[in-house]
This record gives sequence, structure tokens and C-alpha cells, in this order.
Amino acid sequence: MLAETLPLAEITKEALRVLYKEIGVVNTIRFVNQFTAGYGNYVEERKALFAGMTLDDLFDEMSKTRQKPPRKK
Repeated sequence: MLAETLPLAEITKEALRVLYKEIGVVNTIRFVNQFTAGYGNYVEERKALFAGMTLDDLFDEMSKTRQKPPRKK
């Protein structure tokens, strides 16, 4: 019995469909993420993003974000 050779894009699409069905979307995403390397330099980005901020400043910003009313669609 010979298996049909499919294009890699089709194999990926089918594999993701099976994973979604069997383990759910969240676990499929977690599984796929372990194979991605990411990009950028988070340490340098974090230093620039939070330069001059204290821990209290960060907590204040998080509190403001949580208090915003939901956006209307």
C-alpha cells in the first residue's frame, strides 16, 4: 500500500485540524509554540519599555488597564 504524497502545507493543515479536534485549541497552540524560536531581544526591549519605572508604577498601570470598560464592538 502506497501513501499519497501531499504538499507540506496540506500535511500541516491536516495535522493542526487533528490536534484541534483531539486536544483543543489551547493545547494545540502550546504544542506548536515549543517549536518556534521567537525573535527579538526581550531583555533589551524590557529595559527600554520600563526604564525609570518602579514596581509601584507598574502596579498602578496594571490597575488602570483592568479598570477600563470593555470596548464596544
